[in-house]
Amino acid sequence: MITVHHLENSRSHRVLWLLEELSVPYQIKRYQREGTLLAPESLKKVHPLGKSPVITDGNRVIAESGAILEYLADKYDAEYRLKLSDEDAQIAARYWLHYAEGSLMPLLVMKLVFGQLGKKPVPWLLRPAGKALSAGIQKAWLNKQLRLHGDVIEQHLSQHPYFAGNRFSIADIQMSFPLLAMRARTGLRDMPASQHWLEGLEQRAAWQRAIEQGGPINFSQ
Repeated sequence: MITVHHLENSRSHRVLWLLEELSVPYQIKRYQREGTLLAPESLKKVHPLGKSPVITDGNRVIAESGAILEYLADKYDAEYRLKLSDEDAQIAARYWLHYAEGSLMPLLVMKLVFGQLGKKPVPWLLRPAGKALSAGIQKAWLNKQLRLHGDVIEQHLSQHPYFAGNRFSIADIQMSFPLLAMRARTGLRDMPASQHWLEGLEQRAAWQRAIEQGGPINFSQ
């Protein structure tokens, strides 16, 4: 039995979603965030980094979203529900699978962090300076980077129904979290194709079952 070590309001939703897509039995071990919004120390008993997502499958402990999705798809997609036979589609899927966490999510995490510089727990005397620093960095660099990435994603989805081309794949599951975070933190008003893609994902029965199992995600935090 696969165990998903599921941290509330986290990227481990994607793991639940893939398992639901593949109709693979699993169990959930739930963890609550601490007051700092960090994962609890108990997760370090599963993996030394103490972060989610992480799964256990027998004696195997597997961490990192992309690695988990690839492992589950390789081992449990016996009916080829999400596997791609076209080599170009496979290459595209691999690119977006790694791009999501390697290029896009660091920018969105920075957006979140800078947005907190003028708020608690920053000492109140430092909040005005933190807010000014945040606004300056976001205006001069971060927002421009996010716009660039948004344009690339929008162009791709305006030409293809899915990230790997014409078929839904684990690349779409991987890209769901950053696109939902982008929608919450920067908006998708100028990205109609991306908005349409997200709405389609949210209508999938497996997505909805994953939300039922893992709980809703607040993408603004």
